[in-house]
Amino acid sequence: MAEDLVKLHEYSNDSYDGALMIVGFPSVGLVSSIAANFIIRTSKLERVAGVTAGGFPPFTLVHEGVPSPQVRIYAGKRDCDDGEPCQQIVAVAAEFMPRVDLVQPLVSRLLDYASAKGIKTVVVMEGMEQPGAEEPEIYGVGSTEASREMLKRYEVEEMREGMVSGISGVMLFEGDMRGINVICLLGPARTDFPDARGSAKLLEVIARMLPEIKIDPEPLFKEAEEIEKQIRMAMKSVQQPKKDAIEESIVYG
Repeated sequence: MAEDLVKLHEYSNDSYDGALMIVGFPSVGLVSSIAANFIIRTSKLERVAGVTAGGFPPFTLVHEGVPSPQVRIYAGKRDCDDGEPCQQIVAVAAEFMPRVDLVQPLVSRLLDYASAKGIKTVVVMEGMEQPGAEEPEIYGVGSTEASREMLKRYEVEEMREGMVSGISGVMLFEGDMRGINVICLLGPARTDFPDARGSAKLLEVIARMLPEIKIDPEPLFKEAEEIEKQIRMAMKSVQQPKKDAIEESIVYG
């Protein structure tokens, strides 16, 4: 079964009761990947788990000399202004989109992990073209009544009709079936280059959920360039013959 192909390895056995999990896979303008990596770096989150599958592209991400799986889970706390630890943050990051047949089992693994660790809310980010929009907006979809109430609380326009595809879409209906609070944030993005400004728009909403995250747009532009390089290399490894791709590696930052 496909579910058996997707494996999750834990580097830490900690629990994250009440934490917010942020999920960022590549999307339009790479806005979700840029935003997730920005949070991981600025919040100094530590790697706590990794996800692998036989159908994932054959590469390892190397950071500070340590190799990691293609999908990583990070966690940690940020200090509030008074010096006390704030809400725990969990973040999922990757530089590729999985094959269609692996999306459902991957989402199931991530939501199983969230439930087991006491994670309260999952926020998955997506880029969305908004052609002709004078003032691009952030739209949101919630899997439960509680998550839809959260959209109102954080002043996010609810998407009433439409379609959300990929990991975000599957997470939404899985969250609905399981009763897990999943929020999908759809931010404005351009398709022709990594859109740091679109990432900043998404992060403005995340900052309302996690007030301790400070948004400085300047590092985002550098982040966009680095993430673009990583994703180009990941895509190249998928396109090459398997024998050559095994020797391909991605060096982080």
